[in-house]
Amino acid sequence: MIEIKMPRLSDTMEEGSVATWHKHPGDHVNVGDVLVEIETDKATMEYEAYEAGTLTEILVPEGEVVAIGTPIALLDSGVATARAVAAPAAPSPVVTAPVAAVPPGETVASTRPPSAPSPLADGQRRFASPLVRRIARQYNIDLSGVRGSGPGGRIIRRDIMSLVDGATLPVAAEVADHTPAVVDERRASESVALSSTRRVIARRLGESARTIPHFFVTAVADAQALVEMRGQLNSQLTAVGRAKVSVNDLLIRACALALREHPQVNASYIDDASTTMLVHHRINIGVAVASANGLVVPVIDDADQKTVSELGAEAKRLAALANDKKLSLEQMSGGTFTISNLGMFGVEQFTAIINPPEGAILAVGTTALEPRVVNGEVQVRHTMRYTLSSDHRIIDGALAAEFLQTLTAYLENPWSLVV
Repeated sequence: MIEIKMPRLSDTMEEGSVATWHKHPGDHVNVGDVLVEIETDKATMEYEAYEAGTLTEILVPEGEVVAIGTPIALLDSGVATARAVAAPAAPSPVVTAPVAAVPPGETVASTRPPSAPSPLADGQRRFASPLVRRIARQYNIDLSGVRGSGPGGRIIRRDIMSLVDGATLPVAAEVADHTPAVVDERRASESVALSSTRRVIARRLGESARTIPHFFVTAVADAQALVEMRGQLNSQLTAVGRAKVSVNDLLIRACALALREHPQVNASYIDDASTTMLVHHRINIGVAVASANGLVVPVIDDADQKTVSELGAEAKRLAALANDKKLSLEQMSGGTFTISNLGMFGVEQFTAIINPPEGAILAVGTTALEPRVVNGEVQVRHTMRYTLSSDHRIIDGALAAEFLQTLTAYLENPWSLVV
């Protein structure tokens, strides 16, 4: 019997959630068949079989989160293994240790009266549905002595209900994993499950905020020329049947060029024991995407070497993949700098938490009309605010200010971005 274990599918993955089983108990599995879809901290990925055989049992149902290396299914390759359990020579003695203290997959004698069905002496493992195993843990039922009436002798719910000492199992137990429970009547609160993506976001950003000495520098750009240039550019692009460019596309280009001039912002801190830091010669810009599945940061490689139209096309393609949870690990790794733009939501200004191991992140607000003094006169013009969050261990205030000064110059002279 082969144990299919929760795989490590990303460098930051510590646990995974079973999203969808593509094979079911009794199905034949060939090498290369998609067994299951695993939701990681970054995406949902297909996991293929590396050995052929028959899927005999699913140990982790859909929606359940387990640590890396935890067995999630059993595959019978036709070769006997040490996992087979020898048939008991005599009825097991009654013990008082709770079933919850026993490692998954092992069995102990029941604390129930001896009216339970006697074990079958065929030396075969008793397979049970996830619901049955949960009920067994709740009522301390020893499944080794239960005959299954399901397919292939699988133990199903009705097979153990007579062992629950007459207690009625609430119907809600069948859907407990999917129905949030009210936990605070005063505030009418309910517990809502966190996706594995959200849990990893919480852990990583919490660690970033606690361990990286952030400091924040804000600048304001006169974006009137940027808005006018974009309008003219999009008119020309539309006329020839090409896609329009967004303010965010121009921002990516401006940041890439500014990083080229200030390479020490395009850097990473290693650790407190290191006598060096990493200065990256490639400019790979991560673009924070608030997808339906949580925050993800796909990366545009070599952003300084691509035109605004190329950046826009790639950003749109990656955002679509993010919403479909189809981003690959390669598309979400290798970033050297991140842009988080909430301007489309009308946010004027905010600060963002650094995405390790990068050294900085730019938080961009909306482009709004404001009164500004131009050549001694008050005019209503488009302005844009942005805040650079920097790792003070490798980036000083002066360097951060110089970077923003260069970025502002590009945004206020936007034709330099497209020529």
